[in-house]
Amino acid sequence: MKLVVTVVGKDRVGIIAMVSRILSENNVNILSINQNIMDGFFNMVLIAEISESKIKLADLQKTLKEKGQEIHVDIKAQHEDIFNVMHNI
Repeated sequence: MKLVVTVVGKDRVGIIAMVSRILSENNVNILSINQNIMDGFFNMVLIAEISESKIKLADLQKTLKEKGQEIHVDIKAQHEDIFNVMHNI
């Protein structure tokens, strides 16, 4: 199962490291990552494979959201099916 993780917020050191550490600790493999900084705002879209992970999607979403609140960025993790359905409408 693939996961789409988005991160948006004011740029700061270590955002990618913090997100990737959480994914790594939960055996979630990063397949693709695209990030940029526009006018001081960090923007990232990450595609990951979660099928080898033991963590439930809801628990991973909660962990990422809490880390986002801690570092003042918005982190969302969504199942790829949401995006597939949106593009079929």
